[in-house]
Amino acid sequence: MNTTAQKAEITTSIGKISVYIQKNTSDKLPIIFLHGIYFDHHLWNKHAEEINDRTVIAVDMPFHGDSRENIEPKWTLNDCANMLMEILDNLQISKVIAVGHSWGSMTILRAAHRQPTRFESVGLCNMSFKSAAKSQRIASWFQHSMLVFRNFYINQSAKTLFGKASLKENPALANELKRSMGILSNRQIKHIDKAVMMDAEDATYLIKTLKVDAIALRGEEDFVPTPPHMETILVKGGHISPLERPLEVSQLISRLMAKE
Repeated sequence: MNTTAQKAEITTSIGKISVYIQKNTSDKLPIIFLHGIYFDHHLWNKHAEEINDRTVIAVDMPFHGDSRENIEPKWTLNDCANMLMEILDNLQISKVIAVGHSWGSMTILRAAHRQPTRFESVGLCNMSFKSAAKSQRIASWFQHSMLVFRNFYINQSAKTLFGKASLKENPALANELKRSMGILSNRQIKHIDKAVMMDAEDATYLIKTLKVDAIALRGEEDFVPTPPHMETILVKGGHISPLERPLEVSQLISRLMAKE
């Protein structure tokens, strides 16, 4: 976000959610950004700073960034979709362009499927949509046992999330994860993983029946599959395309705004 962005705290059914707003008086539709797990609204700084013809909003998702006070302890993905609609209602935004990363994309998909008229178009980066396999649940349990070794856990998460070449070319990418993930408690990390990954229901039906213009994007080394029946841009790198391939993500955002 640029230096003119203003922070607002919005009370939702999940709790008090922090949003950052770059206001613009143009009549073009606002654009809203939602980040993925372990990051915060800063994930979108570069992309937000490039937009100067409309209002830009970036959200700190529950437990992340400054959205850590009075948060319901057992929220679900559907609660996150409700939260997004409550944010739009509070800001009196009747229609929006929405761009998400991972968990943010999963949230936008559910909200846009429920209320398609509120969304002009959606960009779904690195979106998981399959329910977790038994092997993933076992792996998650094992990984959580390593949380007592916090630095080791974060370093392993970085190796899982970022593409190998991305980390080799730009090791500082891992610092972005360490900064935002470092403020999460072990209990919060366990709940985030459970709500967003382990308990997420298969969303293939939502993708196939979505009535909003949508473009997906994923990395070549990403662990999420390509969504069915949806144009998908394949880029180099792993699961954190907004940081690993910012140019390609900016091009996706430009295409969404051009649809207006």
